[in-house]
Amino acid sequence: MAIFSRVVIPLKITLIIFTITLIFSPSLISSAFTPKKFKKIYAFGDSYTDTGNTHSATGPSSFNYVSNPPYGNTFFHHPTNRYSDGRLVIDFVAESLSLPFLPPYRDLKADKTYGVNFAVAGSTAIRHGFFVKNNITLNVTPQSLQTQLTWFNRFLESKGCVNSTTTPQQCEALFSDALFWVGEIGANDYAYSFASTVSPNTIQRLATRSFTGFLQALLNKGAKYVLVQGLPPTGCLTLSMYLAPDTDRDAMGCVGSANKHSILHNSIIQAQLDSFRKQFPQTVIVYADYWNAYSTVVRNPNKNGFKEVFKSCCGAGGGNLNFDIFSTCGSPSASSCPDPSQYINWDGVHLTEAMYKTMASMFLHGKYCKPPFSYLLAKKK
Repeated sequence: MAIFSRVVIPLKITLIIFTITLIFSPSLISSAFTPKKFKKIYAFGDSYTDTGNTHSATGPSSFNYVSNPPYGNTFFHHPTNRYSDGRLVIDFVAESLSLPFLPPYRDLKADKTYGVNFAVAGSTAIRHGFFVKNNITLNVTPQSLQTQLTWFNRFLESKGCVNSTTTPQQCEALFSDALFWVGEIGANDYAYSFASTVSPNTIQRLATRSFTGFLQALLNKGAKYVLVQGLPPTGCLTLSMYLAPDTDRDAMGCVGSANKHSILHNSIIQAQLDSFRKQFPQTVIVYADYWNAYSTVVRNPNKNGFKEVFKSCCGAGGGNLNFDIFSTCGSPSASSCPDPSQYINWDGVHLTEAMYKTMASMFLHGKYCKPPFSYLLAKKK
């Protein structure tokens, strides 16, 4: 009987301690008992979403040092071929859904159980052949949204999903619990055609047509939960400020002409999303308003913890912009600021981890998704 007592008492104490731990550790309860809303993410886009499909040798030629420090220094403490000092919006999205960071499609050894990232730095909405035909080949990578769609199709086929008719079970397994994250894309189309003979209106028409065609393909394949990011105010990027005359400024102090292109581009995309919602009523389609989220921070930088709105943290040249197109971040003559968290711009085109984190929070928890991201989560069956 004495032996039995010695066993029972510690067992009771253990149960009490475990119960108290659960009561005062809601995160433990959440991770232990709350099922994941999504089991995988498929991401698409350009360098704002790319987690490693391009390296220094394959990325845009003006930013061809992404494999060098100080890229990645803030969070990973080494370059990961992300165009930032740390995590991107898509990384914070994965974290919020309790999923691992998305591996790039080109990493053949990566575990792609929880999704794949098809985004490519320098990628365009319009096919690469258009730029070649019009002799706009400077600083252009050959990948486009069509390339990413081709990669996605190959991935599906490698998992046994040919189409929903001939391989319904295999396709259902890949689509039913997947969030499709279509990151911003189209900014490169406008940038590559800058000062060319191709008009911005032509670029806009072709880019939005390519983009909506890509979305149509995803929806036809069976995507049920889709988030689409619009373009940010591209006129607020350091590179835009560097290239445009001082007379081309809007009320925010950004390049007005570039921002007008982004606004009109986004309005066309949003109108098409409304059409898709009617065409695919069973699919949840969310628009992430990058333009207004970003511009809100530009108008209230101190409120959001930023001191430098236009100046790049990593670059060369000093002055108001600290940017030199011939000495970009990671090059021998460039250097990094001591505290990237105070900067919006990281290398002149891409954002700091702090800014990406702010954008992710505004999308996931703020009012900058239409409908709200919480609505998408609630609709997830």
